[in-house]
Amino acid sequence: MSAKTKIVVLRMKELIYTGIFVGLAILLVVLFLAMFGGKDDEETAVTSSSNYIPGVYTASLSLSGQNLDVEVTVDSDEIRAIRLVNLDEAVTTMYPLMEPTLESLAAQILESQSTEGITYTDSTKYTSYVLLQAVQAALDKAQSAQ
Repeated sequence: MSAKTKIVVLRMKELIYTGIFVGLAILLVVLFLAMFGGKDDEETAVTSSSNYIPGVYTASLSLSGQNLDVEVTVDSDEIRAIRLVNLDEAVTTMYPLMEPTLESLAAQILESQSTEGITYTDSTKYTSYVLLQAVQAALDKAQSAQ
């Protein structure tokens, strides 16, 4: 029985290229796992438990040349208070529905913790719209601070 010996000739250049491609493939797999892998449990716990950065946020309104601010106080997970600040006597005289409308809106927002689905009467729809926009702008500041 004679065994035929096979001789395989490998060129050094082919081995080097193959080694480089295998190394790049491994590096690519590691990068994909690092980029698209699961997040740390601590990081997801912090972002899921807090909706806002705690603090007091304001949004300005300009009515007849007078500026007033809508101030929203938030905790990490809820809206605590909404009120008007820098309210001039001239503004309360010109816009008598401003304070009662905000009180009504604030009660609904604090109950639902959202500016969605808020109801108001037809007589205060424009005032309510302006105030809701200001409250939402302040809440956006509280969320974008994250």
